Amino acid sequence: MNKVLARIDAYEKLMRLHRPIGILLLLWPTFWALWLAQRGVPNPVVVLLFFTGTVLMRSGGCAINDFADRNFDGKVERTRARPLATGAIEPWEALVVAAVCALLAFAVVVRLNGLTVELSFVALAVAVIYPFLKRFFWMPQAWLGIAFGFGIPMAFAALKNTVPPAAWALLAANIFWTIAYDTEYAMVDRDDDLKLGLKTSAILFGRHDVAAVMACHWLFIAILAGIGLWQEYGPWYYAGVAVAAALAAMHYPMIRTRSREGCFKAFLHNNWIGLAVFAGIVADNHPWLTLQRWIPHSWFS
Repeated sequence: MNKVLARIDAYEKLMRLHRPIGILLLLWPTFWALWLAQRGVPNPVVVLLFFTGTVLMRSGGCAINDFADRNFDGKVERTRARPLATGAIEPWEALVVAAVCALLAFAVVVRLNGLTVELSFVALAVAVIYPFLKRFFWMPQAWLGIAFGFGIPMAFAALKNTVPPAAWALLAANIFWTIAYDTEYAMVDRDDDLKLGLKTSAILFGRHDVAAVMACHWLFIAILAGIGLWQEYGPWYYAGVAVAAALAAMHYPMIRTRSREGCFKAFLHNNWIGLAVFAGIVADNHPWLTLQRWIPHSWFS
């Protein structure tokens, strides 16, 4: 029985189900897009499908990421306890987990329209390529921003059967946000990555890393505000963006000393930024109608 539990624990760690921050950072942009695409209340079934697909793709992405980094993770302080690094799971098992998650995610997405299904193939390609970029591309964080934000065009496609310019602008905002928070994450591993000859934005930015992180946060906020003006969103939307800006400002004292603990704390704190933006969008898009649409009408009679 102990061996079975150990295997379950190893697979859970492979898929990072014990650390939901990655799921949340994927979900927030997708949820922003679902509510903004509807300009009201998205169908709860569509929301559930996107939630399920997001969890599956993140789990599979972690498996393929650990497969790609299996020769590096054991030499990095933060990752040396991962199951592939310790030998608890074989590389082929990680590939099977990734494939199963991808197939299950595809079974979810085929419930949506044709355009969304087509975009899902692009999303899969982007996700598979990402783990290998740090060997030769100095800004894998930018690519991750596309991967973590691709739920945005897919959400618009699912609800509107088209991907308007506003969706791509929202994706651009998410790319800058991802560069900000994943650079904070990369700052935790910078010393180890330098020894291994890997490439990350934290190494690229060098002594300007803190300034670059804060600049990306502000570009993210500025694009969100610009989208609001362009699309004529209401005051609650701007309130959410303002709270997100205040939360982003709190990252400077966390990362300015470049300590591992401070940078990792800042990375985790990004969940609240995503939540603030989402709360503003929901409040600006008739939250009472959300309750009326999602809860049986008999409850209100």
